[in-house]
Amino acid sequence: MANPQDWSRSRKLMLRYGGRLRLWINLWLRRYSLVGDPVVFDREIFPWAKSLEAEWEVIRDEAMMVMRHRHAVPPLEDVSPDHARLTNEGKWQSFFLWGYGFKAQGQAAACPQTTRIVEQIPGLMTAMFSIHAPGLHIPHHKGVTKAMINGHLALKVPAEREKCRIMLDGTVHLWEEGKLLIFDDTYYHEVWNDSGEDRIILLFQFFRPMRLPGRILAKFFLGLIRISPFIKDAKRNMAGWQDAFVNAVSKEKQT
Repeated sequence: MANPQDWSRSRKLMLRYGGRLRLWINLWLRRYSLVGDPVVFDREIFPWAKSLEAEWEVIRDEAMMVMRHRHAVPPLEDVSPDHARLTNEGKWQSFFLWGYGFKAQGQAAACPQTTRIVEQIPGLMTAMFSIHAPGLHIPHHKGVTKAMINGHLALKVPAEREKCRIMLDGTVHLWEEGKLLIFDDTYYHEVWNDSGEDRIILLFQFFRPMRLPGRILAKFFLGLIRISPFIKDAKRNMAGWQDAFVNAVSKEKQT
């Protein structure tokens, strides 16, 4: 087992030098992107987008099954402690099917149709049901790398849509059930759920289509992220919560 002091030292080094490195890398990735560098992407760019939207109700039904065992779905900060700076009140719960390039076998097996659908997305890195409880606010922040693009498929949107919103690079966007929002999270963004209902989406990340040599650089940088202490901790925590969910489903079947 790694020495905690070594992990702490590694984290500090990555935060100190990683921020400078990623700024330079992101400039190069933008240059070699095959889909441009907009804040929000036109869904028509991605051939799989229509088929994903066409099966949104299948995905929603499995998300509702997960919600029956909500007590076994972790707050995001319990999986990835580094997200605690964004939300530490347990109001952002995340049910991972894929996380950081690793498949959550037990949770994927519990949602076979959603898993089948998301695995058709080229370059899939992360896929999860993202649950925002009433009163959640995720402050102004931005993502790490342009190597990945974010997708949101809205599954359950509060009736008061205008109270549940995301601001991307200064422009407010609302979710619409069954519709995709695909965006670059390296632009500053902020999220609110000021309604009295949960907001549930399928959140996923996939590898940005790129031409050489940007593709090589992007894969190298993502490889570094995957072996970082941040991801190693998240992977271990994700496995623990996966066991809790599988046990909860098993108990339900026995009753």
